Amino acid sequence: MWTHRSWHGRLLAHPLPSPERLRHYAGWCNAVEGNTTFYATPARDTVVSWAQQTDPDFRFVVKLPKVVTHERRLTDADDALRAFLDAIEPLGPRAHALWIQLPGSFAPTDVPTLARFLRRLPDSHRYAVEVRHPAFFDDPGSTRLLEAVLATATAEWVPFDTTAFFASPPTSDAERDAWTKKPRVPLRSRALTDRPIVRYLGRDSDARTVEGWQHWVETVVGWLREGRSPTVFVHTPDNADAPVLARRFHAEVRARVPGVEALPEPIPVEPLTLF
Repeated sequence: MWTHRSWHGRLLAHPLPSPERLRHYAGWCNAVEGNTTFYATPARDTVVSWAQQTDPDFRFVVKLPKVVTHERRLTDADDALRAFLDAIEPLGPRAHALWIQLPGSFAPTDVPTLARFLRRLPDSHRYAVEVRHPAFFDDPGSTRLLEAVLATATAEWVPFDTTAFFASPPTSDAERDAWTKKPRVPLRSRALTDRPIVRYLGRDSDARTVEGWQHWVETVVGWLREGRSPTVFVHTPDNADAPVLARRFHAEVRARVPGVEALPEPIPVEPLTLF
């Protein structure tokens, strides 16, 4: 998620060779969702390039391939998982968490499968699980069951907050498209580890996006004061201004917690000149 077409020539220099695109994105934000790995395990040389373009403290939250999570549903997927873990090894400390996004049909009755899968994972990585089945949010017993399994593995529960997005009907083509695709689940903001991860979806309107994230500003400020190190990803239906909004969210939090490290300065889109 660092080559969005609408950013080219506006937020990121254009044209840019492939080995430079992530470096320019990393001038805006210090973390990224590794969503492309869901569709295919990258070549190891490609991951080496990702590491070369980012500082050691840059955060990749890298999604496990769908063959593991959706097609095999965490069973009989050793070969695919091994290939994935080998491919991302060059990230080193940049691999902030491996993101296990599960399909909406993955229900509380499937939690034992998740528990077995987590037990077999190497302890060289941290893990974060995103679930979408309504029962995990609506049924207290199912919530406790999942939290217990995640706690045993020191894994985080990743909330995907779409409540602001679904608060009123869509008003643009991008919003209408997202309306049919994004999950509708209740708000959840409880951290299980010292490194919580949040995914937030706003609207195409900046004002409504900012209004909707105020809960997260308060939550993240609280986490930071508790000594946690959260990672927040800001999305909108068209993502046209997502890096700008992410920096705005960071600035709101930093105004409340001045000790938070500043984000980097973006690389100029146009070369700097004397005149």
